[in-house]
Amino acid sequence: MANPLLAPLLGWFGKLSFPRLFVLTAVLFLVDLLIPDFIPFVDEILLGLGTLLLARWKRPDDTGKPPIEGESHRP
Repeated sequence: MANPLLAPLLGWFGKLSFPRLFVLTAVLFLVDLLIPDFIPFVDEILLGLGTLLLARWKRPDDTGKPPIEGESHRP
């Protein structure tokens, strides 16, 4: 069950593009390393951001063309 305090925040983070989400996660992680427990629930926020990052991470296509019918898209 989602935490009612963090669900709206993670919903807003879910609308960010991958580069912005990555920068936000990296900055928040570094702040948490330098000043432990500075922001309440920062560990839960980082877990949610990490999940969003992994969900948005895509491997680029080699050719950019759609696959030929019957052939594999990726080697």
